[in-house]
Amino acid sequence: MQNKVLILDFGSQYTQLIARRVRELNIYCEIVPFNHLPEDVTTFNAVIFSGSPYSVHQENAPQIDVNLFRGKVPLLGVCYGAQYMAQHAGGNVTPSKIREYGRANLSFIADAHPLFNGIKIKSQVWMSHGDTIEKIPTNFKKIASTHDVEFAAYEIENEKTYAIQFHPEVYHSTDGMQLLRNFLINIAGLTPDWTSESYIDITIQNLKKQIGNDKVVLGLSGGVDSTVAAVLLDKAIGKNLYCIFVNNGLLRKNEFQNVLNQYQHLGLNVKGVDASARFLTKLLGVADPEEKRKIIGNEFINVFDDEAHLIENVKWLGQGTIYPDVIESISVNGPSATIKSHHNVGGLPNFMKLKVVEPLRSLFKDEVRRVGATLGLDAELLGRHPFPGPGLAIRIIGEITPKNVEIIQEVDAIFIDGLKKWNLYNDVWQAGAILLPVQSVGVMGDERTYEKVVALRAVSSTDGMTADWVNLPYEFLQEVSNKIINQVKGVNRVVYDISSKPPATIEWE
Repeated sequence: MQNKVLILDFGSQYTQLIARRVRELNIYCEIVPFNHLPEDVTTFNAVIFSGSPYSVHQENAPQIDVNLFRGKVPLLGVCYGAQYMAQHAGGNVTPSKIREYGRANLSFIADAHPLFNGIKIKSQVWMSHGDTIEKIPTNFKKIASTHDVEFAAYEIENEKTYAIQFHPEVYHSTDGMQLLRNFLINIAGLTPDWTSESYIDITIQNLKKQIGNDKVVLGLSGGVDSTVAAVLLDKAIGKNLYCIFVNNGLLRKNEFQNVLNQYQHLGLNVKGVDASARFLTKLLGVADPEEKRKIIGNEFINVFDDEAHLIENVKWLGQGTIYPDVIESISVNGPSATIKSHHNVGGLPNFMKLKVVEPLRSLFKDEVRRVGATLGLDAELLGRHPFPGPGLAIRIIGEITPKNVEIIQEVDAIFIDGLKKWNLYNDVWQAGAILLPVQSVGVMGDERTYEKVVALRAVSSTDGMTADWVNLPYEFLQEVSNKIINQVKGVNRVVYDISSKPPATIEWE
């Protein structure tokens, strides 16, 4: 791969966003923690230093040898990266008199500077920092200012080294993409050749070399990631790919058969395994959410292992791991604190003894969808909402019983079908229904009822890291509520969840 950008992560909440913006310019990039430097940084065509929650004055602030990069490769420091380079070279960085956070406007730009080509005075930028660069070293040159920040951007003379105090990657920096384009394409000379077509060609070639004539087994979920991974593997190794789709009894209504039919149209070598009774027996009476996840995860491995052993000489396990999972596993401070177990990440049991192949490990979710579209996958499949690995188990708050599963399947089907009928499905990132461990008094006909409550949840998001609840039309909610209460025996009350993430999570468990 000819063009490659290194994004050095100092722990900023925006680091992944920098990578997404670089990818939007059709340029390949990798995020690497500052404390896991690659052996030779000159194998990269450009480097970007991220921001950081730390002050350069803190004892435990991230530190690197800047001389590994300066003058050797085009370099852009963002926020903390800008402060660190200035201080490292003898400049003066001090705590801001007031915290500089939010929108600002450029009040000065150096004449005809290539980094600011096409960007005008008063362009809005986004500040987020507690320190200010008061003085820059003698071989540094100011190239942009705002009303409150004199050194909003600088360059180091006789080097392709630049730094900015603001965040070009966030939406609020109106010309942020133009600045990144200027740095990567005009200054660093990179070619925007990271396209879904080139990715598919390179990946298929690499998979052929990696796997050869070996057999691969892959667990399909019906979702976008595992499906795109399966199609790429199928194009590389054909019938040496064995796909297994397990029904854990916690899928949506009729999903097992519907997904199998969908896979048959793709020509994949798929075996459907109905293990629903096996899973539901293990889960009977279990209410703790982490315990549910562990039981489902362990049982899936057992079922999958049983099926894999029926295939002779399997050497590889295919997985639909995507880039955010990879980044999380090598984050600056190690893996984040566990909020809940993640069904895509975790070691294989020793007894499986399979090598792992992950065709999508360098892609973000939106890139997976673009690759899927280029591969010719159906738009309905690619637009499918994410669905949790443990399935409806974590949408039943409390004990798992066959009756509770049946109730939530019926409610979910009415909700999802309603979103499609009202042309709202594609406006929502993820939607589902939650069965609450609460009963409420109601009246049906002339009789008093004491039945279950369900909550509906619909959120908008880009990648699930943050999410806002969707303001669905009252008329839609009214229609869906009426249908649920009239058609699903055992439910007499419907509520709508209007919590965003953070502080809430998307799923309730």
